[in-house]
Amino acid sequence: MEHSLWNHLPLLVRANTKESVEYILQALWRTRQTGLDSADRLVIRDILQLPNDTDLDPLLVCLRMLIRRCVYENVSKDEIRKCFPEEVLPELQRLLTLLLQKFQTEWRADVFKDQVDFPRLKAMTWNMANQDAAEGTDPVAVISLKLQNDTQSHSEVKFQLGKDTLETMVKSMYCIRDQLSDLGGASNKQLSQGTDIA
Repeated sequence: MEHSLWNHLPLLVRANTKESVEYILQALWRTRQTGLDSADRLVIRDILQLPNDTDLDPLLVCLRMLIRRCVYENVSKDEIRKCFPEEVLPELQRLLTLLLQKFQTEWRADVFKDQVDFPRLKAMTWNMANQDAAEGTDPVAVISLKLQNDTQSHSEVKFQLGKDTLETMVKSMYCIRDQLSDLGGASNKQLSQGTDIA
């Protein structure tokens, strides 16, 4: 984090209670995708006794960066204190560390819930077709995948594969099958490989 941003953290001392600082952090998390609205900004300015947004904006940027680091960068609860440089007041470090530790698990769960759900394969059909009527073209397989997501909406994806790309895809599927077999219930591990299919 930029050195100049840390200089704005002492503004939090103006909040008279731990609950006020907690409110600020919770408001920043709650509005992580939309940004603070004018009502939230006004409440936070009042908490910090600031006449305008000039000092507020750098403080909010600093706090958002700190929250992101603790939530997204897999910083353990014990390592949160190490996120602060020495120039940050020790009592402020303790308070922010305590609050970030308090909310870290909940916020990580929120991130998990926010992730896109992958659709599931419901059906697969295929047929053989010539790419065009010209002589000498190899036949291709036209594959149709029917997918369904958690909201029960369906979608269909169609694509075609020639013999070479089909062989590459089948080899990749065997690798995936082998990796799934090797995991044997260790679902926390994520293995991935890619194969370019030209």
